[in-house]
Amino acid sequence: MNHKKIQRLMKKYGLVCRIRRVNPYRMIMKKSLEHRTFENLLDRQFTQDTPLKVFCTDITYLPYNNRMAYLSVVKDIATGEVMSWNLSQHINMDIVIQTVERMKAHPVFKTASFKDIIIHSDQGVHYTHPDYIRAIRELGMVQSMSRKGNCIDNAPIESFFGHLKDDMDYKDCKTFNELYSRTRQHMKYYNHKRPQWNLKKMTPVMYRNHLLITT
Repeated sequence: MNHKKIQRLMKKYGLVCRIRRVNPYRMIMKKSLEHRTFENLLDRQFTQDTPLKVFCTDITYLPYNNRMAYLSVVKDIATGEVMSWNLSQHINMDIVIQTVERMKAHPVFKTASFKDIIIHSDQGVHYTHPDYIRAIRELGMVQSMSRKGNCIDNAPIESFFGHLKDDMDYKDCKTFNELYSRTRQHMKYYNHKRPQWNLKKMTPVMYRNHLLITT
């Protein structure tokens, strides 16, 4: 029995076959998810000699006074310099979008361009979100992502967070404002006053200026 006879019989007896239609919203979501992850361009090449070439970013937790704050940081892998940071009481999308916006205010970008700078992150929901992807694309930067569940792929920022939590007294802060002030002081100290052995005993800002002059 071919399909034409089946169609005639169905029409004769008023039979209708229910067809499960594809949910367009599910298809849109599936397509959008497919484009939210990016290739691991950094590929653990943590030794970088050129500033403003490869950045890394992530979010960490800072517990204080039985509460939780969230710190978002963008760091230049070559110099160790913190290019931008944002401390928030909430871990919504604003924390990373504001970090990107604050990066624009860095003095070095008065003359330098964001174009083709690689910014590496994990595959967390903040960095795969369309709003974040759009913000990075508008700056002309290139996204790179760690392999799923592999924190070693983003070791420079993980190391920075480890040292920050060792060096900064934050757990005894009573208010968010106090924690914010202490974090701001630490970032200024880290960038401008804390020499590092692997930076030829220079601070990150000094080493960045040194590399820009010599390259």
